[in-house]
Amino acid sequence: MNHSLAQNWWVIALRGVLAIVFSITALAMPVSTLISLILIFAAYMLVDGIFAIVASLRAAQHSKRWGALFFGGLVNIITGVLAAAWPGITALVFVVLTAVWSIISGSTMVVAAIRLKRNHGRWWLALGGVSSIAFGIILVLAPLAGAVVLTWWIGIYALVFGIAMLVLAFRLREHRNDRPIPGMAQPAQSAI
Repeated sequence: MNHSLAQNWWVIALRGVLAIVFSITALAMPVSTLISLILIFAAYMLVDGIFAIVASLRAAQHSKRWGALFFGGLVNIITGVLAAAWPGITALVFVVLTAVWSIISGSTMVVAAIRLKRNHGRWWLALGGVSSIAFGIILVLAPLAGAVVLTWWIGIYALVFGIAMLVLAFRLREHRNDRPIPGMAQPAQSAI
């Protein structure tokens, strides 16, 4: 077991606790969580866009190509402003994009299943494709409910992840006083 990981077991435990707290929030208040996630996304896009524009201006000062970076920065800023101004529409766009992706990827899975030879898991692939198509259609038919459901799925994922991190942390805690195995590579110590 990695000695330094065991020594810092509490960091993994903290990560698990934070994931579980997020999970409880997402499951109890899905609409608020979704809006919060969209606003965080908007803030990220604004900051990233500003940094991209600054980088493009610096590149222009050194006679390097800067146009694509500048354009990308503008697109990010516009996206961030629109997401912050209309979080509901942003949520619907996200749900619709998820639905389109689900339908397209499910369709390709069904086509691949049809082309597979017998006894090579084709029915499982087809089942996965059909379930993906069905999920996409449900999202298209009820996009607002789909946004809430996606938030619940994120919450469930965070709960499972958080529990897994806590279990790992307490397993590592049991080994925190173990001596490192001789001959195993240890992190390089800085002479600073």
